[in-house]
Amino acid sequence: MGCPLSYRRLSLWHDTAPDDWLPRASLPGERRADVAIVGAGFTGLWTAYYLSLLDPGLDVVVLEREVAGFGASGRNGGWCSALFPASLDSVAAMGGRAGALALQRALHATVDEVGAVAAAEGIDCHFAKGGTVSLARTGVQWQRAVDDVESAREWGLAASDLVLLGPDEARALVGATGVCGATYTPHCAAIHPARLVRGLASAVEWRGVSVFERTAVRSVGPGRVDTEHGVVKADMIVRATEGFTPSLRGHARTVAPVYSLMVATEPLPASFWETVGLARRETFTDYRHLIIYGQRTADDRLAFGGRGAPYHYASRISDGFDRDARVFGALRETLVDLFPGVAAARFTHAWGGPLGVPRDWFASVGLDRRTGLAWAGGYVGDGVGTTNLAGRTLADLVLGRETDLVALPWVNHHSPPWEPEPLRWLGVNAGLRVMTVADHEERLTRRQSVLAKAMAPLTGGH
Repeated sequence: MGCPLSYRRLSLWHDTAPDDWLPRASLPGERRADVAIVGAGFTGLWTAYYLSLLDPGLDVVVLEREVAGFGASGRNGGWCSALFPASLDSVAAMGGRAGALALQRALHATVDEVGAVAAAEGIDCHFAKGGTVSLARTGVQWQRAVDDVESAREWGLAASDLVLLGPDEARALVGATGVCGATYTPHCAAIHPARLVRGLASAVEWRGVSVFERTAVRSVGPGRVDTEHGVVKADMIVRATEGFTPSLRGHARTVAPVYSLMVATEPLPASFWETVGLARRETFTDYRHLIIYGQRTADDRLAFGGRGAPYHYASRISDGFDRDARVFGALRETLVDLFPGVAAARFTHAWGGPLGVPRDWFASVGLDRRTGLAWAGGYVGDGVGTTNLAGRTLADLVLGRETDLVALPWVNHHSPPWEPEPLRWLGVNAGLRVMTVADHEERLTRRQSVLAKAMAPLTGGH
């Protein structure tokens, strides 16, 4: 990824952001700071942002191997959602019912917080809070939708937090084929992620944070960060590296980098949108097991993604893994199946990248005050909103503030390490394969997948 032009080729979002992608200066040599943050994605930049708000005199340094927004923060599906990778039941098992609900409500509020900060900082990230429509396109999927709404009621969530839609109501929002019904939640906004992450990088610099790009970090330890350009010494060090965490010394088994890939169309005509809808730029998915996700962009494209790419042995990350012709083809076929009118459209972009999956599918944020080492991550692809909550929480932890955020049940949670290879490679890829097979199983049997039920404890309880 050597030259600035190559950064623009990373994704639709990189290509359409109003940015020259020229790297900032690298770390010039040894440096002292109050707080050093490793990673200039959403987690690192939100942490720097709130630290600079709460204590403007703090000397904060952000270190980035490539450029701000290079990783998942610039390549994702653009869902600023209230999703958490573990189920409410799983969260309650660790933090009680009240704790699980407090975390969910904090995530609901986070969607609006992101929009408010973007507006306050003049970041035009195409924020549109249209909510999410989760389509049911088979009888089995419809039953999952019904069960989800019933579960939300049992948990005491408001009726407006998750609404069950009949077929006509669902098609009025998303004109897809074969719709039996859907659920709708208002707690999601479609955004242009590269615009947001680049805007955040500029905002924290304006507030006095030092952002050093093209500075690869080799290891982090108490009081120091070792980089290719010198050592940064700091009282507090925040690891905000998500899917790239295994590249750090000693973190090979902290998360598994799993690839998610996307495609995007050319801008589509008004006649197409008259049929398909998404009038408020609702994000959309369905109740299949192999995750898919999409949005209508501000310039009227369909941006659509999903899982299915393999996990690579020893948590390897490579530019070549971002592009899998088989998965891109499957994504295009799925999109045409949902919206036949897109068959004649030109697909202009295809991209991907790694996301971070902890062994228990439970995102976490924390600080070991004894060592001064802090971290956040393990979002399993649900990080656009969650990173903001993580950044606010890390800022409170670093500054020793006793707030409601630092009492949430994901704080100081420690996920177990992944198994060593080859068990990790076998297990992760078996799990990905099972989700594909489960969807085929349900189409044949018209019953809930036995395989998917067996895998649920390994995938956050979903």
